[in-house]
Amino acid sequence: MDAVIIFFRMPGAVLIVPYDPNWPIMFERLRGCLSAAVGDLAVAIEHVGSTAVPGLASKPILDIDIVVRSEPDVGEVIVRLGEFGYNHRGDLGIRGREAFHSPRDIFHHHLYLVAQDSEPLRNHIRFRDYLRANPRTAEDYQRLKQALAEFFRDDREGYTNGKAEFVQDVLRRASETLSA
Repeated sequence: MDAVIIFFRMPGAVLIVPYDPNWPIMFERLRGCLSAAVGDLAVAIEHVGSTAVPGLASKPILDIDIVVRSEPDVGEVIVRLGEFGYNHRGDLGIRGREAFHSPRDIFHHHLYLVAQDSEPLRNHIRFRDYLRANPRTAEDYQRLKQALAEFFRDDREGYTNGKAEFVQDVLRRASETLSA
């Protein structure tokens, strides 16, 4: 039985919802569309962020990284994504990561373009994988996100900034685990 995908746009409020088992299905469908858009320039398309962690409550917005071999491929992928309705937003202050607005005719998601050796990709993968492997940390993160969403209901920047210290701590622990 095919899962039903609901097309939506997120309102301004920060909303944390229970984990939805349709998120991986939605990602796989998006991966197919994105693969068609960028072709062989993508070496991987990764589901990252909270929706990629089974059981973790999240904002119902998928985070996706398109991974290319190297920086020279970025320009061509930006052009190709534009032809599919993605609006390039620049790096939004994070060097090595290009961000895009999703087209209006599909559900809202965060799309990023990164090179395979980039720090933003390493951070996304390490954070996701650490939460997957450490359920207690994932539960702590969920409680933090729920509290921040209540406090910063109409302030997405405040919500994001409120998570920063926790995210950095997880990235530090993930790096220590890799080097041990």
